[in-house]
Amino acid sequence: MTQTGGVKQEQAEEKQKQLEAKAYEAYVKSVTPTHSLGLQMLKAFITGGIICTIGQFILNRGLAMGLDEKAAGSWCSLLLILLSVTLTGLNIFPRIVKWGGAGALVPITGFANSVAAPAIEYKAEGWVFGVGAKIFTIAGPVILYGMVASVVYGIIYWMTTLF
Repeated sequence: MTQTGGVKQEQAEEKQKQLEAKAYEAYVKSVTPTHSLGLQMLKAFITGGIICTIGQFILNRGLAMGLDEKAAGSWCSLLLILLSVTLTGLNIFPRIVKWGGAGALVPITGFANSVAAPAIEYKAEGWVFGVGAKIFTIAGPVILYGMVASVVYGIIYWMTTLF
């Protein structure tokens, strides 16, 4: 009689575990956001297009004011970076990123945001151990691997010109 009671107890425990697993699965499904790939791509396209349109406007204004193409391009980059950092400081750029995704992160504005955001976040820890130590937390690997890749590609290019 003890064995049948033990078997019934194990079956009840197993059934309870299955119910808990199903409840957890239903909970995860209810809180997991669903995304439409097409809608995300459209939002990224619109966001990136707006940023590029602003950049083209700045470039055209610089050229119209008599700057050469290189100087106008430099001013365009500087002003887009300034705009991105300012919007990051005002906590507006993260909302743009949330809506536009990669459309806001891929251009130069996203890189400026990745440098400014940790600096703002860790400012309370001080200038040296906060801002100084954390400013390149996100952008540091991009800079590092970009530099390493450029050296490797430069060596490959140099070697191919020797032959």
